[in-house]
Amino acid sequence: MTASLEDLEEQLVQLRALLREARRARDSATVAQVRCELREVETAWEAALDAEEAVEYDTRQPPSPGPTGRPPLDPTPSSRPTPQAKRSSQGAVPVREQVHQALTLLGAPAAPKLISAAHEAFFSGSLVAAKLASLRRDEERSFNAQGYARPYYICAALTHDHLTPARGLLAVSVWPLERRVLGPLSPRVDFLTHAVGTAEQIQRLTTAGHPPSNAAWQLLRRFALNIPGAYADDLDPARVISAAHTEAAVHQESDDTQRSVAAERARSGLTDSQRLFGAARPHSARRDADTTGR
Repeated sequence: MTASLEDLEEQLVQLRALLREARRARDSATVAQVRCELREVETAWEAALDAEEAVEYDTRQPPSPGPTGRPPLDPTPSSRPTPQAKRSSQGAVPVREQVHQALTLLGAPAAPKLISAAHEAFFSGSLVAAKLASLRRDEERSFNAQGYARPYYICAALTHDHLTPARGLLAVSVWPLERRVLGPLSPRVDFLTHAVGTAEQIQRLTTAGHPPSNAAWQLLRRFALNIPGAYADDLDPARVISAAHTEAAVHQESDDTQRSVAAERARSGLTDSQRLFGAARPHSARRDADTTGR
């Protein structure tokens, strides 16, 4: 019998508690065994969540198509899904996992408003941006207390010069440092990454026979209007992807170099916690040089 999402979530809580106890007891054999079980249950949870969302897509009433076959870009309030039409058990999915879903889709550090918009566009349930204000601090406290007990943490993007938290930007801990450190060109490069992630998700939904929501098209339109060559007479995800890649290529080499240098400084000069959540005080390259020269 297939376990329900609620059963799997309860198993995850129990296994994480066991893992924490085993780590504190320095029982490496038990730690390895529990980690293996934890990965299996996490995989089962993801599969169960995907299955539930697939059922919701099949039962969801698609919006009325516009003249081009796509939903209107400026829907009236009555055409938006009502709260009752969304997952009735949305409270069962923690905010951190909703944020993880949206960030994984976007593919780069993002602000709470964009994370909320992406979640509304592609996932069931609502994600209020205001709820994300304390999430990073909660994740940092959890990491400092339990170490790597969770498969991922919602962490901070880091400034390239001081390696402090980039204000208002969230990232995923399993991303490489080069992806989480922001140089002068990174905001634009990440914007283009967000656009590509959004367009590709719309393509996947369309290919699978699940009409993207009005909110999804609205989000893509916001990106397309700010990318040269991405928007013509209609909104085409493939055109957005091509235009975003074309512009990104202009900035990519310089941005990659700046991020790489900053990431190396973070690896050599910060603790595990600081590499995820940022240094409390500015940690500059000049200070590293001064310390080395003493």
